[in-house]
Amino acid sequence: MSKFEFPPSILSRPIWGQLEPRPGTYHLMIADAEGAEAILDVATPELMAQCHVIHIPKGTDFAARLSKLNPAQLYEGPSYEAALPRIRRVLGDGHMGLQIYLAGTEGLMGQAMAEAMRAGIPHSEIQTEHRGSTGRRMQCVHCKGITEDVETDPFVCSHCGLNLFVRDHYSRRIAAYQAVCVDAEDHGNIPEQKGIYQ
Repeated sequence: MSKFEFPPSILSRPIWGQLEPRPGTYHLMIADAEGAEAILDVATPELMAQCHVIHIPKGTDFAARLSKLNPAQLYEGPSYEAALPRIRRVLGDGHMGLQIYLAGTEGLMGQAMAEAMRAGIPHSEIQTEHRGSTGRRMQCVHCKGITEDVETDPFVCSHCGLNLFVRDHYSRRIAAYQAVCVDAEDHGNIPEQKGIYQ
């Protein structure tokens, strides 16, 4: 899958990089959907011998290819929430030299990065690579509800039903972009919906 070139934006918006193998005592790779391709691109036998791979397929089929890499541990789960106890355990058991690689959607990378930061790992030490969907994880600033995989602007909050404007302001703490009511002062005056990156 080709990589999406994100347009320039404000400073709070994350900039995703490209994974590269790094020396370390243990490696944790977390990916969803096409993020598995980034793992496949950097995998070496030496790296995989010390690697715990966590993959959330989201309808993709990378299981056989990831298994062929012979990682020290491989977990495929139905959702990020299902994988979270395992992620927390690996981070909790981690020692100096643990290398973290995140690949896939912004929602997955943001949530996993927030978890690693809570475990004491600076975000600047975590490698990331965007692959796959450009849908955003959005928080409604009015009801605080999170709507996953938002691809259009404006969109309807899945919790309170307000029509929300997609902003580039990003919170690392909650791993979500912020969204505000688009028709607060002129109820019903809602711009035509379009793709976020159109």
